[in-house]
Amino acid sequence: MAAFSSPSLPFLSPLFTSFSDRPLSDHPFSHLSNSLSSRPWRRSKLSVSSSDVCIPEVPLIIDKSALIVREAVSDDELWAAACLRIRTFNEFKQESVGIEDHKMYLAEREFEALKERVAGKREGFRRVSCINASIPLSDLSSSSADLCTACKLTSDGGHRVVVGSLDLSQCVRLADEIIGIKPQGIGANLARAYLSNVCVAKELHRSGLGSALVSKAKSVAEEWGITDLYVHVAMDNEPAKQLYMKSGFTFESDEPAWQARFLNRPRRILLWFDLSDPNNS
Repeated sequence: MAAFSSPSLPFLSPLFTSFSDRPLSDHPFSHLSNSLSSRPWRRSKLSVSSSDVCIPEVPLIIDKSALIVREAVSDDELWAAACLRIRTFNEFKQESVGIEDHKMYLAEREFEALKERVAGKREGFRRVSCINASIPLSDLSSSSADLCTACKLTSDGGHRVVVGSLDLSQCVRLADEIIGIKPQGIGANLARAYLSNVCVAKELHRSGLGSALVSKAKSVAEEWGITDLYVHVAMDNEPAKQLYMKSGFTFESDEPAWQARFLNRPRRILLWFDLSDPNNS
């Protein structure tokens, strides 16, 4: 499964079915911007068909020395992350008319929403960081034309592909999600953060990318002064639960069944990681 957390953007459309029951954010996409920018140069980046995807029979082996996991600082990095999320959290019906335009529309929406969150313009978010994992384009060029085309960026003079991404959000809560109860006391909300939109390209599952993203997020959270880190996971998403448990997260609470039914999605559980515990470092 490519999605390791619930997306925060709801992408429900007759043209596709959503993996995460809300659009991107687990559904990490409920905070979408209505103001779409016109970027004609972007259109060529997402004009691909799922039929171009070639998933290797043998999992790709990543050269860990060439892997870069860092906070996104440029529009190109945010755009590549948005495209990966659209690709990961949705299953498109390729026979539908206008599907490529629809993909572009969704990518633009997530890009604008992501930019707003990272820039601190989204109400309810004190701070947001988009963390990406990328590898050299040459490591993927023979494996997936779709991934390379949609999620490519130029970095430090070379071509790379974003193959994993997540959001780290310092906030009291994420929309329509269970709220963490730690820490407690005056100013406690400033020390709480959530992971969302955690995803890895399907061509690179079981390659350690999920763990690398979570590890980087922990480091950034510590720099922010965060003591308690949370992530929401679909109750039936075993690969994701295993990833977080191996990373030291523990169960805190689960979503009421009525809430999941009301939101028309699988039930979530809330996992917690204690960044203040020196034994967890």
